[in-house]
Order: sequence, then C-alpha cells, then structure tokens
Amino acid sequence: MTPPVIHRVTTLDMSFRPRPWPFAEERRAEIDAHFAIKQRETPNIWNGRILLARDPVFAGDRFSAGYFEADFASFLAWRDWGFPDRGVFNGFGMGALRCRDGAFVMGEMGRHTSNAGRIYFPSGTPDLDDISDSAVDIPGSVVREVEEETGLTPADYRAGAHWDCVVSGAAIAMIRILNVDLTGEELRARIEANLARQRQPELVAIHLVRGPDDLTAAMPRFVAAFIEAHVGRSA
Repeated sequence: MTPPVIHRVTTLDMSFRPRPWPFAEERRAEIDAHFAIKQRETPNIWNGRILLARDPVFAGDRFSAGYFEADFASFLAWRDWGFPDRGVFNGFGMGALRCRDGAFVMGEMGRHTSNAGRIYFPSGTPDLDDISDSAVDIPGSVVREVEEETGLTPADYRAGAHWDCVVSGAAIAMIRILNVDLTGEELRARIEANLARQRQPELVAIHLVRGPDDLTAAMPRFVAAFIEAHVGRSA
C-alpha cells in the first residue's frame, strides 16, 4: 500500500455539484443487503445522507475538490468492499487538539458507532448541513465535530492557519491543529467530564499522544503520518 502523502495548504476550495453515483445505483440490492447486516451488528447506525468527493487537485497553497451527495449505506459498502470506485474519495476535516505541553488528544470510538475501537482526532464525513452556497464548509464541519465529541468550542482553542491534507488511499484527511492552553492531562479530564454527562457519547476513552511511541494499530495510517510529521521520530 502506498504510504500517506501530506500536502500543506491554507485554502480549501470544496464545491458541491450534485451528480449520480453509478456504484450506488448499479449495486443497490447488494448495498441494501450489506447495510441490513451492519444494522443487525450495530443497531444505532442509520442510513443518512453524507458527502463524498471526486477530482482532488493540489495547486500551490490550495486544495480543491467536488463533492456529491450519497447515502451512508452506499458509503459503508464502498468502504467495506475495498473502495471499488477509485474515482471517489472520502474527504473529511479533523481537529488535531494540541495541548500546551505538546500532547495531542484523540478519542476512541464507542462500540455503537460504525468505527468502533478506532482512535483519532474529532472528525466526521461531511453531510448536507455542511453545504453553504454550493460550497462544502470543512472548517465549519471541524468546529461542529469537535464540539459534539469533546464539548470544546472555538473559544477554547486557537486554530492554526494551515491544513495538513493527508492522502491515504481513498481517504483525504484535512487536519487543522487546534491549540489548547491546557496540559494533556487537564484537557483529557475536561473532555472525560463532558462525556460523563452524555447519555450515549460517541467516545469511550481519551488518549494522549506525545510521539510515535504512543501510536497504536487502532489509529489510522493518516493519523500516524500526521503525528510523525509533527513530533518527529523517537530515537
């Protein structure tokens, strides 16, 4: 598998252009059957509308792509079946919470989610709520996901000026560092307190990552690539 590649940009130009998805149309019956199995395994997942993308272009300090609407069942089948449509990618924003002592904070997804056990920064595949004036608002998506998963609002952090776009197979993670004026332990305790107030939080554990030695197999390749680029490799 090709190693992840990181493109640093300052501008995201994400347009929304409705178009059909032949994969979803041609394999509808198989997709529905697959989703029925997944719902039996994880009853809380539902077939909402999400956004996937095509035509990624990196030019100078700008990353552009065109998004289209799809159903979650088709996305899940496409992912689980090894991304059979190579012209499509999952392009999503992530908020890399970095504490004043250098620790990055990540969350572990709960068993009731479609990514159970995975550990990464607050994020989510864009959906229809992220569309504004025929554009997909990735920065706004990051703000929403960070608040939903951790309880933090823009008043709690300083967002970096650039995005590290990590290309890893059929995924492009647009990661922005969010600097928090707390230690790693302080921020973990604050997020854990927020999770304790929720009836069914998305996250079941909070992890601190200070370097490559803290990476685990539960963290996606694009997260590992980002961490290694920002903290360097341990001796």
